[in-house]
Amino acid sequence: MAERGDKAVLTLGPVLFNWAPETWRDFYFRVADEAPVDVVFVGEVVCSKRLPFFEPVLADVIERLTSAGKQVVFSTLALIMNERELESVRALAADADLFLEANDVAAVSLLEGRRHMIGPFINTYNEGTLEYLLRSGAEAVCMPPELAGDAIRSMATRIENPGVIEVQVFGRLPLAISARCYHARSRGLAKDSCQFVCAEDPDGMPVDTLDGTPFLTVNGTQTLSRTCRRLDSEIHELLNAGIKRFRLSPMDVDMVRVSRAFRALLDGTASLDGIRAELGEVLPGVSFSNGFYHGNVGAAYVSHGE
Repeated sequence: MAERGDKAVLTLGPVLFNWAPETWRDFYFRVADEAPVDVVFVGEVVCSKRLPFFEPVLADVIERLTSAGKQVVFSTLALIMNERELESVRALAADADLFLEANDVAAVSLLEGRRHMIGPFINTYNEGTLEYLLRSGAEAVCMPPELAGDAIRSMATRIENPGVIEVQVFGRLPLAISARCYHARSRGLAKDSCQFVCAEDPDGMPVDTLDGTPFLTVNGTQTLSRTCRRLDSEIHELLNAGIKRFRLSPMDVDMVRVSRAFRALLDGTASLDGIRAELGEVLPGVSFSNGFYHGNVGAAYVSHGE
């Protein structure tokens, strides 16, 4: 399917959930050894209180990924709430050896003039914003998940190199992030004394409406989609628009198998039916969606090329 020339880039976004340090480490070790991804994002995006838990294994993870030929990018917080968190991001920005992904406008400002990436938490809704970010040093920009495909492809036609645009094609969609911790509140706890209850839900806490309808997923201070995005048939039109970067967002499933499926799709060595059957086995009982991409309700699945 990647018939437009240079190879499409498959990326693995940062782990958004509060996994045990050993689980987090082993996940990235397996990605390094087995997953056909080109770029791997690490770092804490959701809650700065989690960062100290995996800091002791971070160097080993980066070394393993780098030795495996993966480009490693360190993702910053999506919401900076206090001076301590701001100082933490400043320290990251001051480290010339790190390649960073900015997920907050403060990080964008700190990284101006230096090569970096822009994450999906930055509101890149039009070509003017996209061009500004590229002029400021961004080498790639991941589109916000709620942006429709028509808008993404339109932006691609208006910039010199549409290959810098990245689109999430798999995983729960990051919808919002808050100063309050929903996970703690659900257990009758305050954010400052949360007891890290978010670790009890390695793929987020399901939330239903009052009448019992599946609705959203809660991950600490973050709201995610209940459904899992699956853009497979849509990849072809994105490639035709010159877009070459495709992101998988980790879930508590076999992400090596997921990455192999999407790599095969990008390389044209697997059919859409085969990919869908594979993902159905990896995520039994999980609903897929592509609504936002098609300008529809985000949780909807719109048949496309089927």
